[in-house]
Amino acid sequence: MNFAPQDFVLIAPQLILTVLGFLIILIGLIFPRLYRETLAAIVLIGLAAAIFVALQNWGASSIVFNGMLAVDKFSAGFQCIFIIGAALTVLLSLNELEGQYLLYSEYFAIVVFATVGMMLMAAGSHLLTIFLGLETLSISLYILAGFRRTHELALESSFKYFLLGAFASGFLLYGIALVYGATGSANLQHIAQAIRDGNLLSNHLLTAGLVLLFIGFGFKIALVPFHMWAPDVYQGAPTPVAAFMATGSKAAGFAALLRVVIATGMLADVRWQDALWVLAVLTMTIGNVIALRQENIKRMLAYSSIAHAGYILVGVIAANERGYSSVLFYLLSYTFMNVGAFGVVSMLSDKSNETLRISDYRGLAQRRPLVALAMAVFMFSLAGIPPSAGFVGKFYVFGAAVQAGYIWLVVLGVLNSLISLYYYLGVVVNMYMHDPVDQPAQPVPLPTVGLALAIAVFAILDLGIFPARWIEAFQDLAASLK
Repeated sequence: MNFAPQDFVLIAPQLILTVLGFLIILIGLIFPRLYRETLAAIVLIGLAAAIFVALQNWGASSIVFNGMLAVDKFSAGFQCIFIIGAALTVLLSLNELEGQYLLYSEYFAIVVFATVGMMLMAAGSHLLTIFLGLETLSISLYILAGFRRTHELALESSFKYFLLGAFASGFLLYGIALVYGATGSANLQHIAQAIRDGNLLSNHLLTAGLVLLFIGFGFKIALVPFHMWAPDVYQGAPTPVAAFMATGSKAAGFAALLRVVIATGMLADVRWQDALWVLAVLTMTIGNVIALRQENIKRMLAYSSIAHAGYILVGVIAANERGYSSVLFYLLSYTFMNVGAFGVVSMLSDKSNETLRISDYRGLAQRRPLVALAMAVFMFSLAGIPPSAGFVGKFYVFGAAVQAGYIWLVVLGVLNSLISLYYYLGVVVNMYMHDPVDQPAQPVPLPTVGLALAIAVFAILDLGIFPARWIEAFQDLAASLK
């Protein structure tokens, strides 16, 4: 196989982060007592360099490495989302609780390698590239979930995630084999051509392969009924890791799913339309209904993330340019509001106390008014209340579905949004409408976590109040997929 030098230039963001990951490990070995803030600064500089190079490739439209990777606006946009999520995760990790057990050089390196896996999934124009990206991401997350080695729930979450993730990877790989058998290729462009030329969309072998592929992606996205791992893993994993899994992993899964859906044209088949329609409704309904009963805020956010996967799937089902661009906008908005919510949990935790029960937030507005205000913004955005990014995201997703004729799907989506108001606003009510039961020791203010929260709040308001320029950019991204 012959690779042009230009190929390496076009995948510079992935190369930068790969070198950064190994560099962080070497620095940790050579300078074991280096301050964690110094390591974090190095990582953030590397992430900034990667996002800068990704933006330089914005206008590129190439298939490199003999059809294995696509360099286009779609992959560049998702790379930016992944890097933003990784940067916010790094900032959240510099708190008191994580400082007791995190081996920061190894931890930061694994976060960077997980980001590289996400990038490969978003840029994959070959099913094996997508699989390798998925495995790079998954193995990194298995380790990150159990990084709190002395904590029983962390070990349980890591082991559970590994077992279920291994099954999901098996489904995905078997699905790739069946798709290859039906079309004679694992390259997405060749698959699309074979399906058009042979009218293979109703082929049973191809259908079975696509079903297995969808199961693999559904696990990563946490769609019902492949969601069972999410609440336990989010609860046991370190809070910054849970935020990273809930955002970057979901975005990577949807990026790969969109490439496969568009390449195969599967949504032109009414059977797939009906199946995904039901799946979206089940996902948002089960996620919201079970979230109503949660007392642990990390489990509540886990079920919330399941429900949001259902909302995002509505944009995929719409199967039009507006739907695909709304998925991108929603995922960017979701990254900020979900990382922000987990960031508040992280900020309020200290060496002896992790504020996980929703009742722990009683009277927070009296004790920490700015933190309570930030949490209220995140809850309002997750609930879809204007003028937040969450409202605009749902508006565009549902608008795309209406344009495609899925009126009842939108009606059920709006009803689910109303259900979610109960548990999101329940957190706000606890913060503002109740007096604190006791006065726990206040954690030392953490500038890095506070910075992450401030960035998230600003982004949510900017995306919510001035969405037009973002939507225009994302429509350009979605158009590059065709």
